Amino acid sequence: MQHFANPARFLAFTRPIWPAALIGGAALTALGLGWGLFGTPPDYQQGQSAKIMYVHVPAAWMAMFVYMTMASASLVGFVWKHPVADMTAKSAAPIGAAFTGLALVTGALWGKPTWGTYWVWDARLTSVLVLFFMYLGYIALWEAIEDQRKAARAAAILALVGVVNIPIIKFSVDWWNSLHQPASISSLERIFDPAIHPSMLWPLLIVWVGYMVLFVGLVLVRTRSEILARRLERLRLQHASQETRVRDQDILGAPDLAEPDLAGLAPSGQFKGGPFEGGPFKGGQG
Repeated sequence: MQHFANPARFLAFTRPIWPAALIGGAALTALGLGWGLFGTPPDYQQGQSAKIMYVHVPAAWMAMFVYMTMASASLVGFVWKHPVADMTAKSAAPIGAAFTGLALVTGALWGKPTWGTYWVWDARLTSVLVLFFMYLGYIALWEAIEDQRKAARAAAILALVGVVNIPIIKFSVDWWNSLHQPASISSLERIFDPAIHPSMLWPLLIVWVGYMVLFVGLVLVRTRSEILARRLERLRLQHASQETRVRDQDILGAPDLAEPDLAGLAPSGQFKGGPFEGGPFKGGQG
């Protein structure tokens, strides 16, 4: 991990990865959505409206996964002063906010035909909304503090505090009475014994993997952009400092035009080189 604390090594290592991740993630997402929307039967209770789960469920999983990734990177940056970790956490936040917003919107659209309303102050929905605001607060904190090191530390503390919300989201349907249905896949074992038919499960998992790979590509692109932006800013400051130094040297090296020329005055203050040389009345009685 310390090997990639060097931004130059990180840029070199990720150069061939991010385009492959973006292309692969987009292809897997398109495959899973196409299979789920057009190649699976309608739900026996909810009909075609249940197919919104192929967008909603993986987005909800990603909302939590990205936050934990962001918090883990923040912890590394906070403890080991890892600059690339701080930049990775900062880069992940808008992506996580987008997945969380997508989960909230698609959940509302799914809730209307299922519950008869777009929104209820349910434990699961409310905790996901809190997660969305945590993402926005994290992003705003980075933007509000000009000093990058102070911003990274403050944002890391916020991210780590917000981790407490993740188990609340996960287990809210078990801890409280909820309109939200229980998890169909609550562990890896349930993948092989799911509560939904395999014809619906596999496209769901493909979309989730597609989201994951797409996230890797996007976070690498954003982290690389952040590294390059900081390099440009550092070069700009160095160039501005050099220009200021050169300008100061020019000013200090120029003759002072306001200073009078005293070369024609004798040390005693008498005039030299004229008819009054030696004294104001020498050479005549006036």
